[in-house]
Amino acid sequence: MLRIGVNALYLIPGGVGGTEIYLRNLLAGFATIDAANQYVVFTNRETGADLVPQRPNFLYAPQSVRASFRPGRILWEQFVLPQAVRKYRLDVLLNPGFTAPLVCGCPQVTVFHDLQHKRHPEYFRWFDLPFWQFFLWASARRSRGLIAVSDATRQDLQRYYGVDAEVIHHGVEQQFFDIAKKREPKDYLLCASTTHPHKNLERLLRVYAQAPDLPPLVITGVRGFAAREIEALAGDRVTVTGWIPRQELHELFRCARGFIYPSTFEGFGMPVLEAMAAGVPVVCSDIPPLREIAGDTVEYFDAASDDGIRETLLKLAAGALPTAAAQRRASEYSWEKTARETLDYLSKSSS
Repeated sequence: MLRIGVNALYLIPGGVGGTEIYLRNLLAGFATIDAANQYVVFTNRETGADLVPQRPNFLYAPQSVRASFRPGRILWEQFVLPQAVRKYRLDVLLNPGFTAPLVCGCPQVTVFHDLQHKRHPEYFRWFDLPFWQFFLWASARRSRGLIAVSDATRQDLQRYYGVDAEVIHHGVEQQFFDIAKKREPKDYLLCASTTHPHKNLERLLRVYAQAPDLPPLVITGVRGFAAREIEALAGDRVTVTGWIPRQELHELFRCARGFIYPSTFEGFGMPVLEAMAAGVPVVCSDIPPLREIAGDTVEYFDAASDDGIRETLLKLAAGALPTAAAQRRASEYSWEKTARETLDYLSKSSS
């Protein structure tokens, strides 16, 4: 039996986007497949006990720190969390949110969702970038094992840090496959995306505004660094919802005529996989992580091309794009599979 710690100190519910969905589903996956090992989940003051599965082998270990105050969270992670690791006599600590204690009383496995701070430092605020540069480099160096959520991210770890990683893809929730059976397409297009600069939403809105015959557009996701600009550009035919509960998101997928994802950079691209599973026609930018997920089952466009985006938007609105192959492709991904591969890797890294 292993005693596995889970460092959830980074989590701000409704504030960190895909890494929250990843952690919640990974823990649920662990609970589904594993009743033998013990899990100790370290949370912050923003995160409630609902994060932790209600199973006898899961322990909720709240910490008196707020993730929203990043300096405090980092100091706690570096100096207080290692004491808790020793207290609970852990065999391995999983860090699912990029950073790890630099000195820890047990082996560590750290998850890298992307290396955007190396590929596109221009998207980071000047006072945030040094934090990303130092702590992610140090976490990659100090962890016994690394998990990359795509081969593209694994290649970035090799390129920038000279380290290798185990590729373990994200999964997709069963609810999205259930949605496919209840589809009632209505007159709107959907884009599920954080409003960060690299998501390319400004270009999407500029192109969309030049095509008045297109259906209304709904953009949903965490308000990011470009939120004000996006909301200012939205116009009367665009709804920007911000982060919404999962049930509301499921309903948006169920009724969307089509799904567009214009991002210029991704570590994985979970919303594309969700749309594929839900049987929603998908058009997305032609970048390696999205190709890795979808293969040749969706329609791609050049994210830097207004004409390319306009052309695929028109195809999407026309409703002529097939979905069966994309849904079959999505069935290869599950959170249970992600949890099983992660647990196997934790077991190898603990010894």
